[in-house]
Amino acid sequence: MSNNHAYDLLHTILVPEFLKTLYMVISATVLSTIIGMLLAVILIITYKEGLKPNKYIYEILTTFINIVRSFPFIILIVAIIPVTRAIVGSSIGEKAAIIPLTIAGAPFIARIIEGSLREVDKELIEAVKSFGATNFQIIFKVMLPEAVPSVISGITLAIISILGCTAMAGAVGAGGLGAIAITYGYANFDNTIMYGTVCVLIILVQIIQSIGNFLYKVLK
Repeated sequence: MSNNHAYDLLHTILVPEFLKTLYMVISATVLSTIIGMLLAVILIITYKEGLKPNKYIYEILTTFINIVRSFPFIILIVAIIPVTRAIVGSSIGEKAAIIPLTIAGAPFIARIIEGSLREVDKELIEAVKSFGATNFQIIFKVMLPEAVPSVISGITLAIISILGCTAMAGAVGAGGLGAIAITYGYANFDNTIMYGTVCVLIILVQIIQSIGNFLYKVLK
């Protein structure tokens, strides 16, 4: 591969698609975290030892979460094409990919946050209750601040999972690094591009994990 070809490849293909991957990961992570937080709060309130137990709401929601999580991502993308088209007007491209990425990520993050909230010392919660704190105050002023390090660690894993999903989304027209690996690497029998893209993804995962570990240590 000549230097000029490598330069053109880097600036006309790799950098734009890398930025598309970042856009998909960041957007899907933010949306998944918002939705996942809402789901986790409902779960932590309604489970049998929660602040306001309601087994019907808990079982319905937990069943829905388990069903969504059971879908392989590549199948989920195809299964919700009508929903994706209704929301963004297309089933192809990075904006369209954000919908299935969010749907796949939100239940995962919900379980992470729920698990972190359950680990909060029950004696602390009871003590706060005795002072007349509302459920809202208990969750957002006591439980979440206590669970932040664990939540950060879990969300770091979720981001890496979403990054992996973007690579699969690239195989079905979403763009990003996955599309480069499949279209320019595998389909054209160009191992340099394919394995080079894999190396970029590995480096990106290492950076995400390092940032997550740093934040966990700072907030612990």
